[in-house]
Formats: sequence, structure tokens, C-alpha cells
Amino acid sequence: MVRMSSKCYNKLFFLKALGFKLKEIQTLINNSWNWEASLDHQLAFLAEEQKKLQQMKNAILGLKNASSIEGGLTESLIQKYIKLSNQERDNKQAFRQQIFVAAEMELFQKLPNLNQNDPNSLEWIGLLGQLKQLHKESPEADSVQIIIKRMMEKAEIEYIGNDEFLEKMWTIRKSAHKSEQMGLYPLEEEFLHFIEQAFHVYETKKQVLGRSQP
Repeated sequence: MVRMSSKCYNKLFFLKALGFKLKEIQTLINNSWNWEASLDHQLAFLAEEQKKLQQMKNAILGLKNASSIEGGLTESLIQKYIKLSNQERDNKQAFRQQIFVAAEMELFQKLPNLNQNDPNSLEWIGLLGQLKQLHKESPEADSVQIIIKRMMEKAEIEYIGNDEFLEKMWTIRKSAHKSEQMGLYPLEEEFLHFIEQAFHVYETKKQVLGRSQP
């Protein structure tokens, strides 16, 4: 049995904590290894692993947030999310650049992201999920209009003076093909029609209220 000094043990555990394999550690301890090249290699390896972990985290957040919209995790939802995740990032970016000018691309980056857990994205996702649970109700229902009102308030604050961009986004959202090219989470045509009706009701009531005020 080979006995190791406490100094060697400390070095062993330290290098293992850095992610080195046992065979590499043995070479390192014997001082027959190029330390600088080895450390550079390990940094590159860890950067790649970190990237993979971030992608995994984003995927899990996306699936969790999609579940919030749909009201639960189903086979259909998983298939929908797999299709969304498999889209080539470069292709989505190229399509976006065809549709939007530079200033609009900045606005697009501010849109709620299914793969993030920032407060703004989570609120939008929550509102959309609540609305989907009510999509069998009348667009005029108070419960529906309360959600629409909050959506409009958020849109007015976050995209003030950019109505043209919002209209462009809504036109894209209503097209399943364009939404897919853009990399947007797919929403059923029936649900999108319900949202459009609810927004129309909200705008009509707002205009009537505005005319009735002195």
C-alpha cells in the first residue's frame, strides 16, 4: 500500500476539486506535466461545461414556464417545446433581422423570454397562463378584462411610443409559420383569436369611457 504525505493528499484533493482526472493528477504530482497548458485546457473544458449547464438551465426554465402557460406538463407540451428548442439560432436571428430595423431589434430583446426567470418575463408568463385558463369565458368577462388591462398597462410602460413595433409583433404572432421562424412559443389559433377579441373589447370600452368624460 502506497502511503502519501499530507502535502500530497492536499494537492490530490485540490486538483480533484478543480476537475482533473486521477490519471492527470498522478502525472501532475510527479511533476512531469505541463502545468500551464493543463490549466488552460481545464479552463476551456470548464467553460464548455458551464455553457452546457446554462443551456440545460434555460431548457428547464423554458419547460417550467411553458407549463405555467398551459396549466400543466403534458406530452403535447413537451413535443411543442422540443420543436421550439431544435430551431437553429442563426436561422431565427436572420429572420428577425429581415423583419426588424436595428431599433426594433433592441425592443425585441426586451420581450419576455420563456427561458428566463426575471420578474418581467415571469409576470407576462403568469398573465398569459391566467388568460389561457379563462379562454372558454367571454372576452367581455371581468376576470378576462382585468388581465387584459394589466397587459395593456405593462405594454404602455415598456413599449411607450412603439405602437408600430407592437402591431408588427402581433401580426407575426397570429401567423403560425412566422411565429415559428421568429422562435416564438407556439399558441393555438383559437387562443390568439380570443386574446384579440378581449383586447378589442378593452379598447372599445376605453374609447367609450373617454368620450363620456367631460
